[in-house]
Amino acid sequence: MAVAASQIKIPGELLPSDGRFGSGPSKVRVESVESLLGVAKTYLGTSHRQKTVKDVVGRLRVGLKDLFSLPDGYEVILGNGGATYFWDAATFSLIERRSLHLSFGEFSSKFAQAAEAAPHIESPVVIKSETGSHPVAVVQDGIDAYALTHNETSTGVSMPIERPTGSEGLVLVDGTSGAGGLRVDPNEFDCYYFSPQKCFASDGGLYVALVSPAAADRIKRISASGRWIPASMDLAVTLENSLLDQTYNTPALATIHMFLSQLEWMLENGGLEFAASRSDASAENLYGWAEKSDYATPYVSVPAMRSHVVGTIDFDPSVDHAQVAKVLRANGIVDVEPYRKLGRNQLRIAMFPAIDPDDVQALTECIDFVVSAISE
Repeated sequence: MAVAASQIKIPGELLPSDGRFGSGPSKVRVESVESLLGVAKTYLGTSHRQKTVKDVVGRLRVGLKDLFSLPDGYEVILGNGGATYFWDAATFSLIERRSLHLSFGEFSSKFAQAAEAAPHIESPVVIKSETGSHPVAVVQDGIDAYALTHNETSTGVSMPIERPTGSEGLVLVDGTSGAGGLRVDPNEFDCYYFSPQKCFASDGGLYVALVSPAAADRIKRISASGRWIPASMDLAVTLENSLLDQTYNTPALATIHMFLSQLEWMLENGGLEFAASRSDASAENLYGWAEKSDYATPYVSVPAMRSHVVGTIDFDPSVDHAQVAKVLRANGIVDVEPYRKLGRNQLRIAMFPAIDPDDVQALTECIDFVVSAISE
């Protein structure tokens, strides 16, 4: 006889201190929200072109340069719209003629689709691999931009970011769910772009890009070439405004402030190594548990490809992931459902730096409790 989700109560001593494990929007630290109260009358509701807001944007840009150890000449640019919006902007401002894309999940495929749809550039080269793995970029003639993805949010696959050997094209990296939680060498990319609703524990609707001198030069050159570019998608306009510590149009000030709060928390505690180490510890707890389980197993079979910020765990057919997730949600543990289009009997669990590794350990114990209760 099936047990109703509302009838299964997980003992309080097993529950994590915070039950938010969503892969985006992510858990926002309470301290970041509380920090908004301190600026409710001085920052919120004020002009984004005045010193009060520009100082915060300036701190954000300087802090990101520090966190990612950006070499001299690299710039931090930001604008409204998120990483999805940035794909379209990149087809106008970063791809000169033709791009090559690695496709290994829902999000890594979307930039390739945007490039294919753009009428002013050639059809891209797309290298695909099966979901649960990642392909490798191969240098090809006529390619001026190589599009990589640091972390495929839909599948829980991550890949090392390395310039394709012998490439003279720009390396463009979607870092959305990996930036701030995975290590990366800025010398290996020309543009590393992301949104703050993942590892940076803020809200969406903003994009940030870390751009090399080569990328900045191309942005300026294409903008001046006569190619028609909508002003809001012209990264030369974004660059110009960012150097003034502002955005082209009005941003969500609360998002920027919570972003800065998370960033400064990372920096105060040791920077990117601190943040990545927290995700490492969470990944060890999650995958270690799954490998010992008699009903759960890591979806990504190659350990080196397993993401340390978004984990996907397959269940034995005898265990219904939807029922498990429903019981967890009824007990305050939310957003562990799998990516809808992947269609697997699994849970997807965020392990962003804001999430306490001990809470990931507690989650695994709660899953065991629920599966046992359902099986009785």
